[in-house]
Amino acid sequence: MEYRVSLEKLIRDLKLEVLAMPGDPAEHFVTTPNVNRPGLQLAGFYEGFETERLQMIGTAEMDYLQSFDLEQQEKTIDRYFCQDMPAVVLCKGVEAPEYMIKAAQRRNVPLLKSDQQTSALIASAMSILSVELAPRMTRHGVLVEVYGEGILIMGESGVGKSETAIELIKRGHRLVADDAVELRRVSDRTLVGQSPDNIRHFMELRGVGIINARRVFGMGSVKVSEKVELVIKLENWDSQKVYDRMGLEDEYVELLGLNIPCLTIPVKPGRNLAIIIEVAAMNSRQKKLGYNAAQELLQNLGMVE
Repeated sequence: MEYRVSLEKLIRDLKLEVLAMPGDPAEHFVTTPNVNRPGLQLAGFYEGFETERLQMIGTAEMDYLQSFDLEQQEKTIDRYFCQDMPAVVLCKGVEAPEYMIKAAQRRNVPLLKSDQQTSALIASAMSILSVELAPRMTRHGVLVEVYGEGILIMGESGVGKSETAIELIKRGHRLVADDAVELRRVSDRTLVGQSPDNIRHFMELRGVGIINARRVFGMGSVKVSEKVELVIKLENWDSQKVYDRMGLEDEYVELLGLNIPCLTIPVKPGRNLAIIIEVAAMNSRQKKLGYNAAQELLQNLGMVE
């Protein structure tokens, strides 16, 4: 499935000024997170030019263009705007010459303007596009932020995921998503989770019904999105199963091609899952900093070097 971002959203989020727009900006789309500064194209080199990219023109490109005489400037811009690009953005408050606006109108290419520095605008645009165009999937579970760690709680229906999340919220942690978690791979190392817009911050508690966590517990109890750094699988206690008691070997679960650390926690009456998950979050942070308590214990016992 191909994802796309409308120019309407980019204009709103990046606070862009419209200089020329053929039709409704909601009907123009960007389909790649990469952007292009057209220095080579203005110099006449179009081999390998990726026309689907959002185009950014800063002062360097405009200074180069204006080193030509007026007739050459018009020819260069007319050829450039023939390339069927999603949009051209003038950065750093660059003023658009009249011939550029006319070329954009003639070739039906949106022409936008921003007062931001070119590098800052590129970073902002790529940040938005990388999230909106990222590969994604939806998983049944609960996503919470515990001590700064994004924890995805998974398990069969009725195992206690939402009840555990409520206890974590009461202990000062934050809810990101309940029941349905939308996961996006925003980079080769980062998986970000959030809730679908229509159910954001709503929770289902059996016997109680639907609640709005943001209204019940306040704005400080919720968050829109969070990186997924640990997956915890809750399952009913099986006396015949041998559970990991040392934590020497890391286990992983694959989500969108990324291996995310994973723990399996058995559930039975008397276990305080919220406290266990808090400890798991702190232990996960220690491991990322290079400390493993199980290895230290074995070293103290002389079982490993």
